[in-house]
Amino acid sequence: MSDSIGREFMLKTQYRHMGESAQARGEPQPPLELPYDVTQRPVDLPAPDALHVPPMDLRALIEERITVRQYAGEPLSLDELSYLLWCTQGVKKTDEKHITRRTVPSAGSRHAFETLLLVNRVDGLEPGLYRYVASLHKLVRMDAPPDITAQIMAACGDQPQVKRSAVTFIWVAVPERMTWRYQARGYRYMLLDAGHVCQNLYLAGWALDCGTCAIAAYEDDALNDVLGLDGESQFVIYLATVGRRP
Repeated sequence: MSDSIGREFMLKTQYRHMGESAQARGEPQPPLELPYDVTQRPVDLPAPDALHVPPMDLRALIEERITVRQYAGEPLSLDELSYLLWCTQGVKKTDEKHITRRTVPSAGSRHAFETLLLVNRVDGLEPGLYRYVASLHKLVRMDAPPDITAQIMAACGDQPQVKRSAVTFIWVAVPERMTWRYQARGYRYMLLDAGHVCQNLYLAGWALDCGTCAIAAYEDDALNDVLGLDGESQFVIYLATVGRRP
């Protein structure tokens, strides 16, 4: 059957198939965040509360939100980008259990994602590829070829909104953070967590007169290769383009 792999995954990740986790065996938990290139000077982001976001009724926000693939040519401000990053992966605190409490829910507060940004039009930032260091609320510029936008767009089936967007959010999964506690079932939880993150981006962006388009249609190997990911210990799990609504 065409759905046999998916059904097998759902069956094999049921609780009755779970054994002893790495956490239960007393193995140390993975780091909360991947190391970043310390030779690159981090880009300071404005404080998330520096941006005045006009009050908006939650019901209206949910009802009005739609997917937007066409964007105006105006750039986002650095304040707006900072706010969107905070709303999607912002660290509110790190507690005594050595876990991060963030602005989005995650199974067991494992927060298995890193955020990469393909910047096309953001005031104060050169176009290119960046990584969000959530613990510091800063950006780090990543090495990338001049045609990085074209390469990422090609890996996404040439979806033109990647090029049209002001910025594309790319969420990279680090599964060890989740499987340390939940074993193979953790892959289920990462998929759920990706939905939490992207919905926050949709709603936060809409409140800023921006539109968002989630992207799950991409060639995994091609996109991971473009970003220098091995596809196993780190891999792209979801993307979303953002830009000013026309």
